Formats: sequence, structure tokens, C-alpha cells
Amino acid sequence: MRRIMSSQVLFFSLFLVTTASAQTASSQRQPVLDLGSMDQTVDPCTDFYTYSCGAWIKKNPIPPDQSRWSVYSKMADDNKLILRDILESAAADPKRDAVKQKIGDYYAACTDEKKIEAAGGMPLNGALEQIARLHSKRAIGDVAGAMVNDGMLFEFGSDQDFKNSNQVIAEADQGGLGLPDRDYYLKTDPKSEELRRAYVAHVQKMFELLGDKANLAATEAQAVMRIETALAKASLTRVERRDPDKVYHKMTRQQLEALSPSFHWNSYFTKVGLPVLQSLNVTTPEFFKALSAELEREDLGSWKAYLRWHLINANAPYLSSALVNADFDFNQKTLRGAQEIEPRWKRCVSNADNDLGEALGQAYVERTFSAEAKQRAMKLVKEIEAAMGRDIEGLPWMTPVTKQHAQEKLHAVADKIGYPDKWRDYSALTIVRDNEMGNVLRAREFEFHRQLAKIGKPVDRGEWQMTPPTVNAYYEPLKNDINFPAGILQPPLFDPDSDDAPNYGDTGGTIGHELTHGFDDEGRKFDAQGNLRDWWTPEDVQQFENRASCISDQYSQYVIVDDIKINGKLTLGEDVADLGGLILAYMAWQNETKDRKLDPIDGFTPEQRFFIGYGQSWCSNVRDETKRLSAAVDPHSPPEYRTNGVASNMPEFQQAFHCKAGAPMVRQNRCRVW
Repeated sequence: MRRIMSSQVLFFSLFLVTTASAQTASSQRQPVLDLGSMDQTVDPCTDFYTYSCGAWIKKNPIPPDQSRWSVYSKMADDNKLILRDILESAAADPKRDAVKQKIGDYYAACTDEKKIEAAGGMPLNGALEQIARLHSKRAIGDVAGAMVNDGMLFEFGSDQDFKNSNQVIAEADQGGLGLPDRDYYLKTDPKSEELRRAYVAHVQKMFELLGDKANLAATEAQAVMRIETALAKASLTRVERRDPDKVYHKMTRQQLEALSPSFHWNSYFTKVGLPVLQSLNVTTPEFFKALSAELEREDLGSWKAYLRWHLINANAPYLSSALVNADFDFNQKTLRGAQEIEPRWKRCVSNADNDLGEALGQAYVERTFSAEAKQRAMKLVKEIEAAMGRDIEGLPWMTPVTKQHAQEKLHAVADKIGYPDKWRDYSALTIVRDNEMGNVLRAREFEFHRQLAKIGKPVDRGEWQMTPPTVNAYYEPLKNDINFPAGILQPPLFDPDSDDAPNYGDTGGTIGHELTHGFDDEGRKFDAQGNLRDWWTPEDVQQFENRASCISDQYSQYVIVDDIKINGKLTLGEDVADLGGLILAYMAWQNETKDRKLDPIDGFTPEQRFFIGYGQSWCSNVRDETKRLSAAVDPHSPPEYRTNGVASNMPEFQQAFHCKAGAPMVRQNRCRVW
């Protein structure tokens, strides 16, 4: 379901894992500050990113099955080896418990290529027949309700009530598109037009793989494109969706029915198991108006084509090789630039983590994450939070009354480290050892109804939105919590054997990043309890927006690829968090080491090592296709600008590397919010 959540790909990492296989993988990783990754022929005052990462970039080409490759990609790849061992052991263990039975049989079914190939597209025959039997557009609500997890028409689920964050309400959101974003349908540049032609050809090919004749498949593909384009025009942009006030419109059921009368909501709500639902958040009312108009405008045959397309599009990766390969050719090769499909075992590991993440996570945590590691992670988090408290108190631009509310919110932040206190119960989910597509469909249905069961109930603030093996971290405004899964609490981004400086530059910056999200242009609109409430004075709002605009204007000048520049309004929250996070990490590091004498190491001062540690966390190679996609959909700036854009705003960086005024890495008009 749509979630206002500032997740980020800093991939915060802390501790050595404990098993032999994990230690083997860990020993092959670069240290937290790797001299061999640097290009010291580059002037750090000219291009700090290349100075920190130039050699790494040359030595680490993108593998053919990847669209990007980075320090974090390699870390995630190592993690998959650990998960693979867990899953293969669970699949082969005759004495396994109920949790290992589910993850083991899921993996065994997923890797049974012979059985999957023999089934072809047959697992979808029942759903395809249901669509074929549609006798009127009025019955589309029944089909959409039965296939709610297949990308049909719109998104539906549950979320916290923005104005009462202790309660869960139903929510309907825009959706129903096959391309990554609404702008893909609307931009008129040659590359966008080329991608639309490729998309229509892809849709036609998939229809042909379902058995349709070429002429019919071509007509169906055009119908899909027509309907999706109309829905795209009525969808909010990603920048607009960053404003929580624009995606909160609580309505009665009757108001929703009046808004989109051509869709049979009674049938839909009955089919999903909510026949007496009385109210919900309709995030994008104009979208549902447009959906209703399209239901009137397009004939039944076109809508059948649309429904069939979204059914196959959602499920192609789990079917026979012809469908899998066609799906890869467009979604991974054309859109992202990957040259080869990942090995099946990697795909199956990812699928298991997606569908059974907290079952798999139990075994993962047991193997890799100690109580000591959790305690040490929490200590560093508390140091960064203390630094933010000092930062807020010393802000020259914020009035005392707003500072008080900011401190209240900071002190209310919940710190979640490693894994949930209570594991998710999968006992109601049936996993069968020889039924890959069935397992996927049942897992989706299980999760969908688990989400709907929350409606009308108090919020479970202990729940996580990421699985324990995930190599990522996030801040949740509605819960006001920061979350660091066990999957990223590993080397190379934090090395217990290293000096503190690069550890704080890397790990500390990540913690500060997530904490700052609570006070970025989106997060600041929620109070200490996670309610959408304005706790700022008008004067402080203006001061904040002026400072945030400085950052947005800075990043909007950076080129991503070709002539495409960063959309500084889309990346604003992440850019604010990058800068604020590293400032907080520097403050915490200086406070923690203020009574120590810190000597240079390998010819670099402690201050230089702090910044190099930060710079090397972003070492990356990215395909041009992925850069174009990221420009449209990713709220994060490219790695080189997450490095240079931040460092060039910090006088501490200028002092550390003795950069002269006017150097490229010394901004004349520095930006700073937090």
C-alpha cells in the first residue's frame, strides 16, 4: 500500500556476522576506508567523489545481470549467499520446524525449473477465464476485487490515519500503470516516445505468448496504452505526492461512489471482504474521477485486454521461460540496461524474502546478528540523536516555541534495530513444495488480507515495513521511528577494527540521514505522535523553506545523464537528509572523541578520514538506462552528487582538505537546514 516513508539506499552497516560462511564473505569486502579504492591523482577540492572512489569505479564494472553496482550492491549480493544457504538447508532438513518448512518448501518450488517450465502459463488459466466471461463493464469490480494484487486499476489496502495516527483506515490510491511512472506516458522527448513504442511492442508480444494472433494482440496493446495514458494524466506527480496534504482526502463510501459512479464499489468491497466498509482515505480523487470516465468511454473488449495485460504483467516473472525472458527483456534490459537475467537461485532468494521475509528473517538473525551487535548499534544511534538535540537548540533561525516542539518530536523517535520484537505469524499461509505460482499467489493474498485486517484497529507500532535481511533503512513519519534491519548491520560500511573517523562518516551519516527525515520538507509536517499537524510558526516555516530551496536549487543544476538534470523538488527530502545527516555525524564524532588525541593514519588526518569514509560509501557504477529511470522515479540524487553536493556545503570539509575559496568543492553560498 502507499506509504509516506522516506526510505534510503545508504545501506547503513555495522557489525561482523558470526557464521563461517558469512565471515568468508566478509573477509572479501573492502575495509571501511580503502586506500585501494581512491584515485589520489584527483584533487579532492575539485572532485571529491572521484578522489574517494576513482579506483573502485575502474575495478568494479557492472556485472551483466545488474543495472547498477556499488559497495551496497556487493553487500546485498553477499547477503544473498547467506540466505541461499539458509533456504537450501531448510529445503533439505527432514527435522525442520514449521517456519523452516515454509521457507524451505517455498525455495524448493521456486527452483524447480522443470515443473515450472512444464506448467507454462497454465497457472493463470482460471483468472484468464474469469476475465473472458465478463459480460458487462459493471462486473469489472468483481474481477478487480478478485485480482487485487495484480496491478488492476488502482491500489487498495490500509494505512494509518494521517490525522489520527493511532488508528488504521482503508485507503484507495492511484495505480493501474504498466510503465514505471505517469511521466513515461506524457513526456514528448524522443527517448520517451521510443520507450512507449517499445512498451506497446512488449505488451503485444506478451499477448501473443498467451496465444493471441498478432493482429488481435496489436489491437489489444493499443487499448492498454490508451487506458493507461488516460489514468496517467489523472495521476499526481511524484513531487506532488511528497506533500502529505495532497494525498489525504478522507471520504465516506457514498462520497467515493458519487466520485466514480461507473465503478461498482459494492461488488469490489464485497469481493475483498469489506462489505460494510463506511469510510476510507481516497488519496487522489481526480484519479478516481478519470477511472470512472474511462470505464464509460472504453468498450468492454478494451477493458478485457487491460485486465488480461495486468494479470500477465504481474505474474510473468514466476512462469515459464518464454514469459520470464520477455518480461526481463523489457523491464530489466530496455528500462534498466541489465544484459543478462539473474540466476534463478538469486531470484528465488529475493522472492522468498519478499513473501516470507520475517520467517526467513528469523533464521537470518539467528545466524548473523548478536545481542551485542544490537546494543552497539543502539549506542551509536543515541549519540546521533544527542547531536541533533544540540543542533536544534543552537539553530539561529528557529524560534523557541518551534524548537520546543522539535525537541519533543526528537525525544519521541522510536529506535528499531535489527528485527521486530514480535515475529509475524505465517501459520495461515499454505506453502506447497511443488507449486511455485500457487505459493506466490497465496502469499500475496495472505499479505493483502493481513493488511485489511488492521482496518479499524489500533496501530501496531512494533511492526516493520522492511524484512530483517533487507540491506536498507528507513524513517516512518506516521510512526515517528527509524528502522535499521539486521541485513545492513554488517561490514564493510562499519568496521569494529577501524578508527572511529570513517565509521562515523559512513555509518553515522546514515543514522543522521534517517533521523533528519523526521524534519525534512515532508517529515516536518508530522508531529511527535505521527499526526499530520502544523507545529511550526509561520516565521519558522518561511525560514525552513528558504533554506530548503537553497538545496533544491543546488541539486537541480546537476546533470544525471545526457541533458537530464536532477529534479531537485523530487530529491529534496533525501538531499536535506544527506546534508543534515553528515553534519550530525560530524558533531557526534567530535563530541565522542573530544578528550582523545587523534593521530593521522596512512597519511590522512582524522577529519580527512571522516569524509573519505563518507565518500567511499557511495562508490558506484550505474547504467545509463537506469540513470534515466532514476531521474524520473528515484527521490535520491545520483551517488556522485550525494558525495560532492554534501561535502561542498560543509566548511569542515574545506578545512580538512585545505581547499581554497572558489574551488569546485567549496560552494560560495553554502546551504544548510539542520
